[in-house]
Amino acid sequence: MFELPALPYSHDALEPHIDARTMEIHHSKHHQGYVNKLNTAVNTYPELKKKTVEELISDIKALPEEIRTAVRNNGGGHYNHSLFWTIMKKGGGGQPQGALADALKERFGSVDKFKEEFGNTAAGQFGSGWAWLVVSSDKKLQVLGTPNQNNPIIGGSGVPILVIDVWEHAYYLKYQNKRSDYVAAWWNVVNWDEVIKRFEAALS
Repeated sequence: MFELPALPYSHDALEPHIDARTMEIHHSKHHQGYVNKLNTAVNTYPELKKKTVEELISDIKALPEEIRTAVRNNGGGHYNHSLFWTIMKKGGGGQPQGALADALKERFGSVDKFKEEFGNTAAGQFGSGWAWLVVSSDKKLQVLGTPNQNNPIIGGSGVPILVIDVWEHAYYLKYQNKRSDYVAAWWNVVNWDEVIKRFEAALS
């Protein structure tokens, strides 16, 4: 059965940029809810319990029709949040270094221009959703936005290495309707070491 992963830091570790109460509710209520509903969806299909969440969502059409939507929504929610927690940390922020920085400059012109495009994608996502930095099949960096709990794994559009949650539950207690302020503050908690590790793995 799928399980809620522990946060790699305390609820208040990302203060003041993301408040402790939001982190507690986001992780223990919202993410746990996706895990619970995913387990319910696959419960009557023992063979599916052996698969990873990535295996389930990467081939949605292969699933029994009656659970496809539930797995897309809740498996996507489980995968997206599990990644989201890892690419943030206490004392994060700053600038990416090394090969990732070079690749961002080559693709977007500069790291700042990448942040601008990523931030605009996140802030401009209509309704609930996510913004992603992915390594595409041709090993190029690409910024994407997805609605609801969709992601690049479901779409087959690349390997995610950076993601921000722009569902209102991710920021509303502190930022209310000011999503752009949340996105701007979020750069201060990005765990670039983890992003670089994922970038290097995607290229290998």
